[in-house]
Amino acid sequence: MMYLNSAAALLGNVLLIFVLIYWGMAVLSDYFARGRVSRNITHLLGGIGLLGLALRCILSPGTAALLAFLAKTHLSTVLVGISTALLLTAIVAFGAITYWRPLRLWHERKLEEDLRRAKRELD
Repeated sequence: MMYLNSAAALLGNVLLIFVLIYWGMAVLSDYFARGRVSRNITHLLGGIGLLGLALRCILSPGTAALLAFLAKTHLSTVLVGISTALLLTAIVAFGAITYWRPLRLWHERKLEEDLRRAKRELD
């Protein structure tokens, strides 16, 4: 039963990698049609290379044993908590930037207007 679950997880991951590669090739063809292929092909090939490196590292016996050991601990719960905290921080930062930018622009316009008014009063 355990081998069946491992095989299903491995098959799912490999399928996901192939879907991402297929999607990347579709994006690449779109960029090729628009003439922006040189920059994006390097990103795509670099990404495929990193995925291959990650797959090679995961499929080594030592890493598989380490992953099996870590799966028995509560590390996944800690990592989910850290990931959630980072995502919430990113959402808050995005909201703050989105909220503060119009206020900053309004403040800059008001300062420029005050400077113009002061300059007219001096003339």
